[in-house]
Amino acid sequence: MAEKLVNGVYAALLTPRLGNGDFDEKAFKNQLEFLLGKGIHGFALNGATSEYTSVTPDELKTILAIAKETLDGRAEYNCGVGAASLHGTIELGKLALAGGAKGILLPMPYFFPFAQDDLSGYCKGFAEQVPLPILLYNLPQFTSELEAATVLDLVHNVDNIVGIKDSSGSVDILRALTESGMECTRVVGSDGALAQALREGVADGVVSGVSCVLPEVLNAIFEFAPKTAEFENAVALLEAFIVQLDNFPTPWGLKFISEIRKITPASFVLPLSARRAADGAKLVDWFGSWNEAAIASVTAPAMSAK
Repeated sequence: MAEKLVNGVYAALLTPRLGNGDFDEKAFKNQLEFLLGKGIHGFALNGATSEYTSVTPDELKTILAIAKETLDGRAEYNCGVGAASLHGTIELGKLALAGGAKGILLPMPYFFPFAQDDLSGYCKGFAEQVPLPILLYNLPQFTSELEAATVLDLVHNVDNIVGIKDSSGSVDILRALTESGMECTRVVGSDGALAQALREGVADGVVSGVSCVLPEVLNAIFEFAPKTAEFENAVALLEAFIVQLDNFPTPWGLKFISEIRKITPASFVLPLSARRAADGAKLVDWFGSWNEAAIASVTAPAMSAK
């Protein structure tokens, strides 16, 4: 059986910034070290949680260099290469290749809507130019949506397109890939769809934004089999946390939590309005009274099971 490009929990990383907007290299490395210490063995760089539309090619070079130096021999990483054009995506893909990424997360072009044959041509054109394993990255909240038939065709006919990271919130494409019998990598990209995917047995792993601030909960979901009490407890905690995040644009809620856990500082691409700041303060207050018991409830069973 071919090795899966993603297996288990991969943390979708934040892109921390300084007050002047520059990439915060020290905080990014601290994020990696924190998550390694929590048992995370794989990382996704430059995806939606990383706010990839705001990351410049030079910043991506630096992100990849830090990941390569920090994770060498300790964990692996895949790299998102989202852009508005094929040329821009290929440029980022070559940076990922040179920067030691194990594989590519390929979002569809953003801003303009495209038909399925447009997306198919885009994916094939990229795959011809970047010789790394590729996961299609279905992100319909921000890009043109992939349909199951398009995904099945690409995975079947393009050698280095090896599966999908589906962030749609649906498991329909993961289910279709499973039913097809093709050897491929099936990745959940939406934390809210993870439990259903695992209960149905249609996912090999998750690329999780929540895991960049609550790795204990995501690890517990994969530690215990579906239908066990420990699994259901961890899922309930994840769902409660997602309810809080839904009050914010992606990934702002995670940034508030990352700061309170002393992982990365909370910095934003737009100025915080008074309402957003107040919402952030409420989230921090809620988390402060929730997280200690929540984390203890998933780590204690994991330790006793070893």
